[in-house]
Amino acid sequence: MVDILHRVGIKSSVSEVYTALTTAEGLAGWWTTDTKGEGNDLGGVLRFRFGAGGFDMKVLELDPGKRVLWEVIDGPEEWIGTHVSWDLAHADDYAIVLFKHAGWKEPVEFMHHCSTKWAVFLMSLKSLIETGKGAPDPDDVKIDNWN
Repeated sequence: MVDILHRVGIKSSVSEVYTALTTAEGLAGWWTTDTKGEGNDLGGVLRFRFGAGGFDMKVLELDPGKRVLWEVIDGPEEWIGTHVSWDLAHADDYAIVLFKHAGWKEPVEFMHHCSTKWAVFLMSLKSLIETGKGAPDPDDVKIDNWN
C-alpha cells in the first residue's frame, strides 16, 4: 500500500481549520462548491461532486481541533476503501495540517494526479482561511485532462 502525504501551515487557529474540514460550508469554500452532507456527524456521509466525477466519504473519526478521518465509500475504483486523514497541531501562529490519503493499492498514474490535486486544494484551504477566499472546484487550478 502507498500513501499521499502533504504538510501545510495555515496562519490561524486549529479550530478554524477543523471547522473548514467538518462543515459543508467550509468544505465548499476550498474543495468543491458541490458539497453535500455534514462532516461533523460520526458515521455520516459527505458527497463531493466535481466536473469529472465525485466521491462519497464516510466520517470515521472526529477529534475537535486535532483529527478528522474519512473512508472513501464511492468514487473512482482506486479511491474506494482508502482513507483521508487530517491531523492538526498548533505551532507558533500556525495551524499545521498533516494530510494523508492512505491505502492506495499501487502508485498508478492517477495517484500522481491526485497527489498534485490534493496539494492544489490544500493551498485553497490555506487561502480560504488566511484571506477569506479559497479556489474550490470549478475555480481550482486545472492540471491536465483529468482536471
